Amino acid sequence: MNIELPRKHLDLSSAIAEGDIRVLLMVLVHMTGDEKWLEPPYKPKRDVRLIPDPDAGVPKEIQDEIRAAVLNLFAHGTPKPVITDPGNELMLRMMRATLGENVAPEYAPLMREEMGFVPRDARWRERPSGEKLAQQHVLIVGAGVCAIALGVALGRLGIPYTIVERQDEIGGTWYVNRYPGCGVDTPNHSYSFSFGARNPWTRYFAQRQELLDYLFKVVREYDIRKHVRLNTELVASRWDEGKRRWISTLKTARGEETFESTALVSAIGQLNDPLPARFDGDEDFTGLKVHSALWSDDIKLDGRHVAVIGTGATAMQLVPSIADRVASVTVYQRTAQWARPVKGYSDPITEGAQWLLAHLPFYVQWYRFNMFWRYGDGLLPFLRKDPAWPHPDRAVNKGNDRHRQELADFILSELKNRPDLIEKCMPTYPPYGKRILLDNNWFKTLAKPNVELVTDKIDHFDRHGIVTADGTSRQHDVVVISTGFKVSEMAARLNITGRDGKNLKQTWHDDNPTAYLGLTVPDFPNLFLMLGPNSGPAHGGSVIFQSECQSRYISACLVEMIENDIAAIDVHPDAHDAYIRDVDAEHEQLIWTHPGMTTYYRNRSGRVFSAMPWRFVDYWKMTHDPDFTQYRKTKSRQDS
Repeated sequence: MNIELPRKHLDLSSAIAEGDIRVLLMVLVHMTGDEKWLEPPYKPKRDVRLIPDPDAGVPKEIQDEIRAAVLNLFAHGTPKPVITDPGNELMLRMMRATLGENVAPEYAPLMREEMGFVPRDARWRERPSGEKLAQQHVLIVGAGVCAIALGVALGRLGIPYTIVERQDEIGGTWYVNRYPGCGVDTPNHSYSFSFGARNPWTRYFAQRQELLDYLFKVVREYDIRKHVRLNTELVASRWDEGKRRWISTLKTARGEETFESTALVSAIGQLNDPLPARFDGDEDFTGLKVHSALWSDDIKLDGRHVAVIGTGATAMQLVPSIADRVASVTVYQRTAQWARPVKGYSDPITEGAQWLLAHLPFYVQWYRFNMFWRYGDGLLPFLRKDPAWPHPDRAVNKGNDRHRQELADFILSELKNRPDLIEKCMPTYPPYGKRILLDNNWFKTLAKPNVELVTDKIDHFDRHGIVTADGTSRQHDVVVISTGFKVSEMAARLNITGRDGKNLKQTWHDDNPTAYLGLTVPDFPNLFLMLGPNSGPAHGGSVIFQSECQSRYISACLVEMIENDIAAIDVHPDAHDAYIRDVDAEHEQLIWTHPGMTTYYRNRSGRVFSAMPWRFVDYWKMTHDPDFTQYRKTKSRQDS
């Protein structure tokens, strides 16, 4: 069958001319089986940039040879590939060749799965009867990316499930957050599910509406919506030891109702409940005060005087997107932030590249791999404390210090005409000690004449605006609170009561949530927490990858339970405690326990409870196949 071109004026040669050489080489290996494409003179040069040069450092004449070889392969149609699944050995060679670096062998099985060469799903040894499956039911709370990932996994297995969502639409954070400039800070080709139809992203880092539309597509493709109950809030859930089921109370427009399920899953993640910042006198303010996560589409900003409190990821997206259409923006900053420059951050994906991603066999898989790798584990070694490093005040190791210099030079270059801003914008803590932020013309925006960066502490609000500690009063029409979320609550806000009357909020007292693998808690049988404690990606990566790892683990647990007539499992306290000790010991070696800075990854006592300390490949392996020796098991009633 001939390749269908996207537009009459765009021929195959033009599309291939826009292709990434390192990806085209992998296409040639799959289609021809010839491994010469992995050797000199074809091997790409190493390029650690987040969006690398598509020429891959290969000489022009070699590029031409590679492109001509691809064109020749597909000039008269689509041949059958010689290699579909490369296997671990060849996969490793291909990964090393395309990146130009020495990839560790343990990544081969992960990436074969992530790229769809082998299945990720848990599978039945022998599929249970429909009658047996009908006796199982999973209640999932929240309808964001985690619920979608788990819904797809359960749907494939035929395990009944219901998703309850308190909002009036699915999408989770991408439905709720709608402030100007809202978008993703992970490239779309890794911030997307490994399954389903490939999405024709218009740019490398999509805006909120495009992400939401993508989630709607996945929901339609896997017929998930029929399992979703909107405008439905879980107000309480308790474990019934006699029934060995969760008894949940759901609040709807018609009142409260009871819902029974064999398993309960929190898919609300960590960043779901806005943290309201309180200031003296803020009730006197006559303008509009709104948290960024509670943004409404009817808020008008054009020509108005706007204040933004906070300089995290939200502010870095919001402020540059509104600066040119408001009368003024005043940014109130508590702590300066490092921000990584990304060439091509706002660039559209060209028509030819779009076509290759949609049509050329194996192209999208290897393009996805390149993005996954660049936003994956590569940064983690630079976040590990070197006890011999002589300058721990500014960096945690030599490589981290080199990154600091690069980021500091970037700030200096961006603000060369505004020396008054340099001291305000130069962080004092090691780079990546807080959430990694991407520059969205942040520093250029701060230098605009209608933008002011205030570092004095807010003292109080008055009727017209904000007064800082130095006595300066500034008038604002709109104040945007961009100070984050109640991260430590997580599933504790769902009012969950486990065995012997133990309440999850009480179990997680002192803002210290803990869970085995971030997923399960002792004495809370058949309760699973997606993006729970210490499973949030912090050194890169994607919450979508985490959600797929965890949905694999949860569905594999359910398969094991159903096949072996196990009514309930809960993790052994000893296994839980040992895992938490390992997590804490690992974090002691990493940047997020560095003294002298605050981060939402840590609680009041300084323990890192949010961020994951492991490489993504390690967490994938930990969560791939459940170890039931770590769990207490309760057999079904007929076998009791």
